[in-house]
Amino acid sequence: MASRVLGFLRDAMILAFLGTGPLYEAYVVAFRLPNMFRRFFAEGAFNMAFIPMFSKKLEGDENPQGFAQEAFAGLASVLIVLTLLAQLAMPWLIWGLASGFAGQEQFALSVEFGRIAFPYILFISLAALLSGVLNATGRFAAAAAAPVLLNILLVAIMAGAHWLGKDVARALVWGIPVAGVAQFALVAVAATRAGFPIRLRRPRLSPDMRRLIKVAVPAALAGGVVQINLLVGQQVASYFDHAVGWLFAADRLYQLPLGVVGIAVGVVLLPDLSRRLKAGDDVGAREAFSRSGELALALTLPCAVALLVIPLPLVSVLFERGAITTDDSASIAVAVAIYGLGLPAFVLQKLQQPLFFAREDTRSPFRFAVWAMVINAAVAIGLAPVIGWIAPAIATTLAAWVMVLLLHRGARSMGDVARFDTRFRRRIWRIIAASLIMGAELWAALLVLGPMLGMDGWRYLALALLITSGIICYFVSGFGLRAFALSDFRRNRG
Repeated sequence: MASRVLGFLRDAMILAFLGTGPLYEAYVVAFRLPNMFRRFFAEGAFNMAFIPMFSKKLEGDENPQGFAQEAFAGLASVLIVLTLLAQLAMPWLIWGLASGFAGQEQFALSVEFGRIAFPYILFISLAALLSGVLNATGRFAAAAAAPVLLNILLVAIMAGAHWLGKDVARALVWGIPVAGVAQFALVAVAATRAGFPIRLRRPRLSPDMRRLIKVAVPAALAGGVVQINLLVGQQVASYFDHAVGWLFAADRLYQLPLGVVGIAVGVVLLPDLSRRLKAGDDVGAREAFSRSGELALALTLPCAVALLVIPLPLVSVLFERGAITTDDSASIAVAVAIYGLGLPAFVLQKLQQPLFFAREDTRSPFRFAVWAMVINAAVAIGLAPVIGWIAPAIATTLAAWVMVLLLHRGARSMGDVARFDTRFRRRIWRIIAASLIMGAELWAALLVLGPMLGMDGWRYLALALLITSGIICYFVSGFGLRAFALSDFRRNRG
C-alpha cells in the first residue's frame, strides 16, 4: 500500500513537472524498457520457475541455499550480457517500442533516457530473485518495501532538482538505476539476516539449473507474450499525440488495487501452494486458493466499480496540476474506466496462474497467453483506425478476460484443488451485490459533491468525502449481506 501511494505521488509529480509532452513520453518508454525485460527475465520467467522449486527444496531440506546461489549466478550472468547489448542496440530497441516517435524529439530523448535507465534491470532483477527467496520463507516485508524505497528516492530526487533549478527529467532518469542499487541492497541484507546470504560464484550448468531452465523457458515465452501485448499497445499509441502518456497515467491508477491486492495475494499464494502440494495437502491447497479468491475479489471488485463510476474525479484531483490540462484528465479518465472493466480479470489471473506454476507447469500458461496476445493485437491494430488511441486499452481489457477463461478451462484437469469451494461460490454474488450498491451510492454522491470537485480549494476534500462514503457504503452493505466477515480481513495466526 505504501509503495502504491508513494507511486501515486511520484507519478503526480512527474506529470506536473513534465506534462504529457515529449519529455514525459520519452521517460515512459525509457522506464518501461528495463521493466519489460525485468518481467520477462525475473518476475515473469525466472521467479515463476524458481519459487516453486526453491519452496520444495526448503520444505524437503534439499540444500535450498546452494540452489539459490546457483540461480543467482546464472541470472546475473545473463543480465550483465543483456545490459551491455542493450546499450549498443538502444536506438533499435526504442524503435521497436515506439516507432511512431521516429523523426520526432521523443525518439532522441528516449534513446538517451533508455541508456541511462536500462542498468536498472540488473539490480532489480537480482532483487526480485532474492525477494523470491524471502517470500518462500514466509518473509514478505523487505521484498514489499523495496518499491517503497524506489518511490521515496525518485520523489526526493525530483523535489531536489526542482528546488535547485536543475533538469527534473534527467535527474529523474538518473535516479532510476540509483534506486535499483538501493533496492538490491535492501533485500540482500534481508536475505542474509534470514539465513540465506548470497555469495558470488561462477555460474555452472548443474542438474538443478538444467531443470530450472527447462521450466523457465516456457515461462519466459509466456512473459514475452505479455510484453508483446504491452509493446503492441504502445506502438499503436505512439502514432497519436499524447496517447502514450495518457495510457501510462491510466495504467498507474488501476495498478493501485491490482498491486495492493491482486499481485500481493498471488505472491503469497504461490509458495504456499507449492509447499502444500509437496506435502500432499490438497484440502489445504483448495482452502488457500478459495480464501485468496474471496479476499482479493472482496477488495478489488468495489475498486473496479469505482473506476467505472467516478474516473474523472479521481483523475482530475490526483493528476490535474502543473502541465496537466482538463483535456488530459478527460482522456486519461476514459482509459481508466476501460481498464476498470478489466481489473477483476487481471486479479483473477494472479490467482489462477499459481495453480500451474506450483506444479512447475509453465507451458500451459504460455499457450493461453499466445491466444490472448493474438486477440490483443488484432483488436488494438484493427480498432485504432476506427476509434483512435483508446483501442489499446480496449484490447488489453478484452485479452485479460480471454486469458482468465483459458486459465479456468486449463485448470479443470487438476480436480477440486483448482475449483473455488462452496463458501466462495455463495459469497461472490453477495460481494458483487455490495459493489453495485456502492456504485449507486457513488453516483448519487457525485451529483451532490460535483460542484465542490470543480473548486481548487475544495476538490481534495470533496474527493475524500466521495471515496469515504463509498467505502462505508460498501462495507455496511457487505456485512449486511454477509458477503464477508470482519475476521476475513484479520491475519490468520493458525
